[in-house]
Amino acid sequence: MERKKILNCRIKWLTWFFIIGLFLSGATAIPQLSEVNWLANVFGGDEKSSIIVGWLLRVRYALVQTQAEHPFLFYGTDWLAFGHFVIALVFVGALRDPVRNRWLFDFGLIACVLVIPFAFTFGALRGIPIWWRLIDCSFGVFGFIPLWLCRKWAMELERALLAK
Repeated sequence: MERKKILNCRIKWLTWFFIIGLFLSGATAIPQLSEVNWLANVFGGDEKSSIIVGWLLRVRYALVQTQAEHPFLFYGTDWLAFGHFVIALVFVGALRDPVRNRWLFDFGLIACVLVIPFAFTFGALRGIPIWWRLIDCSFGVFGFIPLWLCRKWAMELERALLAK
């Protein structure tokens, strides 16, 4: 297979990987209580068994209280999910033409980098444990890798197309 086809194939695969990751990340913002219940069951135990279980039980309590008294607050996380879905759709442009739409990879890389200060700043303001903020930061780190590769390959593909 010629180099241009290989690069295009790699870019498409990783872009799809990123799109699916964004979509799944957004989808997890909707059924929060059932997800926390599931995680609490997976980790088992009580508040004293581990820091993780204690945190999950605290989050579950807050979600139950919020659902009972202020269910409209979940509308914010519904919009968070919507934002993820829309950003995922934008990357279809990179699937169609990764050279012309290389700016999408730049945009995604910037967003991934900004996850880190955002998580540390607002996580601290909201009392989120440091280990959970690190989990949030991992989304930026793991999103950065495929986007960086796609950007690199799109630039290489552009050079190959110009060399014709």
